[in-house]
Amino acid sequence: MSSSPPSSSLQRDHYNTIHDDYDAHYGDESSLEYRRRFFLDPLLKGIDLNGLDVADLAAGSGYTTQELLARFPRVKPVGFDISDEACRAYAAATGCAAHRLDLTQQVQVDRHFDAAIVIGGLHHCVNDLDKVIENVARLLRPGGLFLMVEPNRECWLEPLRRAWYRRDRYFEASTEAALSHDAMLRSAARVFEGVSVTYGGGPAYFLICNSLVLRVPKRLKPVIDGPLLSLERVFNALPGKAPFPFFVAQWRRRPVSAGASS
Repeated sequence: MSSSPPSSSLQRDHYNTIHDDYDAHYGDESSLEYRRRFFLDPLLKGIDLNGLDVADLAAGSGYTTQELLARFPRVKPVGFDISDEACRAYAAATGCAAHRLDLTQQVQVDRHFDAAIVIGGLHHCVNDLDKVIENVARLLRPGGLFLMVEPNRECWLEPLRRAWYRRDRYFEASTEAALSHDAMLRSAARVFEGVSVTYGGGPAYFLICNSLVLRVPKRLKPVIDGPLLSLERVFNALPGKAPFPFFVAQWRRRPVSAGASS
């Protein structure tokens, strides 16, 4: 078996190192409520996943799958992550199968999915993003949905974000960066078409959802989350892309052209 390329090895080792801290801050009720309202509500708008096979990519400890099961009791999720530790945590938390998968390497497909969902996973693969998008397309049936939430490179705070990535031990700066939705979709246009994209993120995104990065004490989050979550809806009504640190997008897998591999 060939060894993982350096970028994926760095990400795997990095996530294994920060896994416990990450779970402590991203898996508390305040952060999960943020994800429900501002990631998953717009991401799943107009979609019924009941009875569908769904690949939860960069699945971590299974928070997304748990929410999918709560909303769509007949959904059939499978978790995929580059981290063995994350796969074990996912299986224990969800009762669903989990498989180690490095999307930066060629994926051998023995099962196709109706949808794939990733929250904050693609921006960890910037050195191999074209390969990752190609692999996601291979996992999906024609017409399948690719649902994503990722940091927005076109946010006016992007220079600060890049500087933070270089200095903070919770980031692996050589392999992760914010993304431009439109540029990414143009690059993927052969296999995906855009369905919808919205932009969001205000004070609660930083202080509640990303409390680990800003070192907000967990005990403080239940005290401040009520007013901040209310303010977030007001902030998200602003126009344009520049005010917002993340985007939420729905893509659809194009039909496979004659002679093309799936």
